[in-house]
Amino acid sequence: MKVWPLIERALVAHGTCAMVSVVKAEGSVPREQGARMVVTPEGFHGTIGGGTLEWRALAAAQSLLEKPRATKIIKQSLGPDLGQCCGGRVVLAVESFERTDLIRVQELAAREEQGPFMLRGRIAGLDVTESFGEQRRNVLVFGAGHVGRALVLALASLPFDVTWADPRPESFPSAAPSNVTIRHGDPLDAVAAAPPGSLAFVMSHSHALDLQIVDAALRNPNFAHVAVIGSATKRARFEKRLRDAGVEAERVAGLICPIGIGGIRSKLAAAIAVATAAQIITLDEALRSSFPQPLAHQRTAG
Repeated sequence: MKVWPLIERALVAHGTCAMVSVVKAEGSVPREQGARMVVTPEGFHGTIGGGTLEWRALAAAQSLLEKPRATKIIKQSLGPDLGQCCGGRVVLAVESFERTDLIRVQELAAREEQGPFMLRGRIAGLDVTESFGEQRRNVLVFGAGHVGRALVLALASLPFDVTWADPRPESFPSAAPSNVTIRHGDPLDAVAAAPPGSLAFVMSHSHALDLQIVDAALRNPNFAHVAVIGSATKRARFEKRLRDAGVEAERVAGLICPIGIGGIRSKLAAAIAVATAAQIITLDEALRSSFPQPLAHQRTAG
């Protein structure tokens, strides 16, 4: 969730809003430091973890709406104070914003649109460094058939930038989720343009085209993982042809096929999409753990 553009829109529309930030988290807690919720007169966006903690934070934020710029620091032990089973401790900062803050908010919104950045000492009385902006991985989905459509919808609310490629322009729906870029030219152009750390999930209308895309993606070091829909038999055939074509053995061995996490046997497109979206989340988290450097360079500003 991009926080400052959301606050900017809220101030333009309502003249007031509030933000709840988890500025410190210890032990077992629902959300990590940096989780945020933006509260407006019409509702709220984001979450700091749900339950009693979020209910109380929401009430505190609502109490600050339409009041002069204010900050409230809330320290909570989830077990003794709230009766929640998590058992950890959190420090929340609840801040109100009014129309007079719009210029500063617009500056921060523009900065966030450019990419991730950090601020230190922004909240009075707290010496914390805050990170803003999403570090989103690019996922390339090749194929606009029934599974491709279902997968794109499954990824719609997740923090990924999706490139959806198919050479048949008529195969795409009239509208797509906001995190999706449609490409209906040569799919190999999309492969060549992939940024570092990308994931490829191939499910075109043609096995021959699948093989072409997989071959090109495995040769492109910008792809962290390459996956293709199909059975164990399809995988065996692809492995042989890829090796014969001179693709590095290590890259061929890393090919994901079949796709999706285990334990889901349904052949429904929506079920395959859910299993595959779960696999994409797992791959993304594993990559972030192995290579903790952010996908995009973070800038620090005061």
